[in-house]
Amino acid sequence: MTDRNLWSYKDIAAHIRVQPDTVRSYRKHGLLPPPDHVEGGKPFWYADTVRAWVANRPGNRARRD
Repeated sequence: MTDRNLWSYKDIAAHIRVQPDTVRSYRKHGLLPPPDHVEGGKPFWYADTVRAWVANRPGNRARRD
């Protein structure tokens, strides 16, 4: 099953338990995958994209949520 829900900075931040500004910083420094969709100048990512990024990023501690 594919999760095609679009996530904002706020959604990603809640998922990885950081502040939205931290996620913005990740993107600015090239640590976040490119957005899957941009609407009104705002970037969004598919939930599956974020989960794959979390699973493969350095320092991942095998989170299951």
